[in-house]
Amino acid sequence: MENRQTGIQCFIGLGNPGENYSNTRHNVGMWFIDLLAEQHHANFRAEKKLHGVVTEFSHNHQKILLFKPTTYMNESGRAVSALLKFYKIAPENILIAHDELDFEGGTTRLKKGGGHGGHNGLRDVIVCLSSPEFYRLRIGIGHPGNRDAVVEYVLHKPSLSDKKNILSSLDAAATVVPLLVTGDIQKAFSQLHSAPNAE
Repeated sequence: MENRQTGIQCFIGLGNPGENYSNTRHNVGMWFIDLLAEQHHANFRAEKKLHGVVTEFSHNHQKILLFKPTTYMNESGRAVSALLKFYKIAPENILIAHDELDFEGGTTRLKKGGGHGGHNGLRDVIVCLSSPEFYRLRIGIGHPGNRDAVVEYVLHKPSLSDKKNILSSLDAAATVVPLLVTGDIQKAFSQLHSAPNAE
């Protein structure tokens, strides 16, 4: 069916593995995947051959995958490419959730294609897939104000107020997931970007 060809079949969250990183700004993409798993009562299972953990839920009798790489951020592409090859999913049918320095915490934006913007995880995914043509959920984490401070900034936890804003923005993003999986992509863009968290 057309919707299955145009809709999102897999949601992927970028981040670093391990408890030391789980609450850091760099892992907010994984926070989004955890939120979806919680909402759908889905439990992750480790898949060594895919270099990650995976689970799924059903929407209108369609299986939707949730995936978190267990590679480090700069090797995300190895896991993502293994997943797509195994499940025979095209890049244009996935959405990758990741942290975005250009937006303040509390802002989420959808995007299709484009460059990596200096994000090491996206850079590796684009290289390994030989394509930038996948959807992204850009989760604002704010910017430290100095590019030399970025590495330390993303590898630390957000403040309590920032975390509250980020989690609120993830809740808003989760509301458009049904539209994304059924192929109503433009409606999903419009709904999320007109929400209070969009600016």
